[in-house]
Amino acid sequence: MSRKPVPAQAGERSRVEVLFDKPQVLAQLFGQYDQNLVALENRLGVYITARGNRIGLEGTAEQVAIARDVLHDLHNRIQRGEQIDTGLVDASIAMANEPTLDGIVSAERGGTPPIMIRTRKKTIAPRTAAQAYYMRELVTNDMIFALGPAGTGKTYIAVAQAVAQLITGSVQRLILSRPAVEAGEKLGFLPGDMKEKVDPYLRPLYDALYDCLPAEQVERRIASGEIEIAPIAFMRGRTLGDAFVILDEAQNTTPAQMKMFLTRFGQNSRMVICGDPNQVDLPGGVKASGLADAVVRLEGLESISMCRFTAADVVRHPIVGRIVEAYEGTDG
Repeated sequence: MSRKPVPAQAGERSRVEVLFDKPQVLAQLFGQYDQNLVALENRLGVYITARGNRIGLEGTAEQVAIARDVLHDLHNRIQRGEQIDTGLVDASIAMANEPTLDGIVSAERGGTPPIMIRTRKKTIAPRTAAQAYYMRELVTNDMIFALGPAGTGKTYIAVAQAVAQLITGSVQRLILSRPAVEAGEKLGFLPGDMKEKVDPYLRPLYDALYDCLPAEQVERRIASGEIEIAPIAFMRGRTLGDAFVILDEAQNTTPAQMKMFLTRFGQNSRMVICGDPNQVDLPGGVKASGLADAVVRLEGLESISMCRFTAADVVRHPIVGRIVEAYEGTDG
């Protein structure tokens, strides 16, 4: 592989060579038509050459060091079974620029093991610093608020952690809930029984589950009651013990609903509340969001963690992050 050099940023020039001892994974590391290396060149302004299992990096000393760390990180992710794409290249670059993290190549440097969640279908590793912090909090605190825009992995990571704990037996039940906020249509006018009426509101939770568990296991566990997916109204009067409980779209609860939900917390349980405070869809004249109210009341209390995400943490298509940034700070 050889391409026209990409101009590097001003600074002392450096050249290093990275040697990989498992060349069989290099095809996935490079990507189709070397798209991952091209993305790395474009993002960092380095020049990359590849011959066999040797990769040459040329650019400023700082950017070459980042490119080297990113290549090691991507190589390790492939060996852990992750699929590499240009989005993950961007995420790895962002992680490499975070000095507060343990380090994306900590395994080679003798540091702590990388953060990850293992489920039946995939291994999930953080793609941003905020996700890394969130994953740590999910195993160290009893109640976690995940606040931020769509596409940052708030609910997906929580579901993955819940599935991992259900598989290992750390909890006996997985309970997923969200408010059934209507968008112009009354539930009573929709066809079908109650389950058919509310399932469209809960579809994102089903999607996350099917991404972490084989379909037959999801269906079997739902049938047995190990996994429950229901609107928040179904939580009233219950105590949710020995369970991993997730409330999605929490910004669309009222303060009374949020208080009801939070006080369902039981022994040997973990509760995750996910929502975007800037996307409240409460109907009519209801303006007070239960999520915003709970954050004000509970922030700083022991065993309750607040994890905040921004547009920089969006891990969907890069255009989604730009859209979120465009709308932040506006009335729309």
